[in-house]
Amino acid sequence: MRTLPAALAERFRREADQLAGVDEAVYNAAGRDVHDPVFGLGPRDAKIAFFGRDPGRDEIHIGVPFIGAGGRQLRRVLYRRHHHGELVTTEQALAAGEGYFWANTVPYKPLGNKAWSMGVKRRFQPLVAEVLSYQWTGRHVITLGREAFFWFGINQPAALRQHLTHHWRQADRFETDLTVDFVTPQGEPRPLTLHPLPHPSPLNATWFKHFPGLLEARLERIEGTP
Repeated sequence: MRTLPAALAERFRREADQLAGVDEAVYNAAGRDVHDPVFGLGPRDAKIAFFGRDPGRDEIHIGVPFIGAGGRQLRRVLYRRHHHGELVTTEQALAAGEGYFWANTVPYKPLGNKAWSMGVKRRFQPLVAEVLSYQWTGRHVITLGREAFFWFGINQPAALRQHLTHHWRQADRFETDLTVDFVTPQGEPRPLTLHPLPHPSPLNATWFKHFPGLLEARLERIEGTP
């Protein structure tokens, strides 16, 4: 798995040095530095990027995004598509994610698994946008949950934010996509097609059982039949 360029990783570390509310106990238990961001960059030319909210306990211990209970719900679908079996082990979960790009709104675990404040997301937005804009060349982004979807309006033109709000209000938001011109940190428009899905957490009682089918439909539309 690729790692962040050293200069960009150091910028994340400097920003994290001023970040209050990191779950230091989990980092300490995992033997990991609270300043190190958790990314799963994957291939630069991956067709799809998965974009979520922030890492949890399992993500810190393993050092990879989307590997906890919610992430494995997602990776089970990927594993069945590409390996034609049922996911059981962590090694299989990691193998399922190969070929995809992975990122979060803020790559640090918050206390109590509460979403980071808008202020924190705004602080990290330029850095995360730089990762998406210059470490990945794909176009399709599968967003997981409301926080991840609306991140694409932070520090963006009002018209883009309005498009996001309008799409989210639609009853079929999890079956349809939205193409936007995302403004990169260099001020250039980057066409992205957002494919919103509900968060795959088991705590999301309304959508948890529907998530595999919704994800499979998205992948079929983007990738075709494997």
